[in-house]
Amino acid sequence: MTMTYRPLGGTGIEVSAYCLGTMMFGALDGTQAGNPDHGDCIRIVHAALERGINFVDTADMYSAGESEQIVGKALQGRRDDVVLATKCHFPLTEGPAKGGNSRRWIIRAAEDSLRRLQTDWIDLYQVHRPDESTDIEETLSALTDLTHQGKIRAFGCSTFPAHHITAAHAAADRRGLLRFRTEQPPYSLLHRGIERSVLPLCQDSGMGVLTWSPLAWGFLSGKYRKDTSIDLEAGRPLLNRARFDPADPANEAKYDAVEQFAALADDLGRTLPELAIAFPLVHPAVTSVIIGPRNLQQLNQSLDGASLTLDDGALDQIDTIVPPGTDLFDFGWTPRSLTSTARRRRPAAARAAAE
Repeated sequence: MTMTYRPLGGTGIEVSAYCLGTMMFGALDGTQAGNPDHGDCIRIVHAALERGINFVDTADMYSAGESEQIVGKALQGRRDDVVLATKCHFPLTEGPAKGGNSRRWIIRAAEDSLRRLQTDWIDLYQVHRPDESTDIEETLSALTDLTHQGKIRAFGCSTFPAHHITAAHAAADRRGLLRFRTEQPPYSLLHRGIERSVLPLCQDSGMGVLTWSPLAWGFLSGKYRKDTSIDLEAGRPLLNRARFDPADPANEAKYDAVEQFAALADDLGRTLPELAIAFPLVHPAVTSVIIGPRNLQQLNQSLDGASLTLDDGALDQIDTIVPPGTDLFDFGWTPRSLTSTARRRRPAAARAAAE
């Protein structure tokens, strides 16, 4: 296997078509879902580098900073060979002003990440989610300053809706600030909504795209099948039981689609995870797909399918199972326009068409 490399938008940085995600490194949320063995996680990083991956993605909130610490140890003596990405936004501790996209928090979070990662610079610094309480100019100004200081090489966003990206580009141009150069959205066989606007916008704007969760939070791993016994007390279900509960009618369409994708994978002589990971790379807007192994076996299984090329016939079948632009598995960011009733309802006295 020879890994392919692609330009990361207009940054001039070349990255591998697979990016090593490290969300599963460390004692994830105090559950058994993560891998708390630092030595094992370091071996995963080294094995990925040896097989051609040069792109590593982490975040300050993964295991409350533990993932960054592991990555920092793993890259000692190898830092110059790796494009290192991390993220900020989520609070690591309770209390006011300890999260979000304010200048105050971004500057502090970046300094803390540099220390945990044991590095002088971050290649790609990403805002993990939108923050509707902070002006986007404030966020872009802080990120621009970090770039000019040499602490980060480029910056991007993660799980931003298209209209937020457009507003950020307009603000950057208006204020003479640097733009978001990348977007990191969820994208999988079960989650195709970004094909409607986010991916076309990124393509038109020259943004790099690194997609996360090609296995749809493990739903496409092959472990969770219709009419089989599913352990909701282990693995990914520990983080969100409702997403996997076969007794929940909301999951019926997902399980039905998984069965059809499994049958397609069999027809291709491949595994379901190989099919799932190969799919996002087909889209011309996608630069790199993040794979997030918990152990070496999962890493090798992902990389063993790297040579899979999906032909038009297979892609047509995929489109039949889950049409383009359709979400069966929605775990992106939910805006306040949906969560706040005040954003969706006029005052009672102003709702009628006539008095």
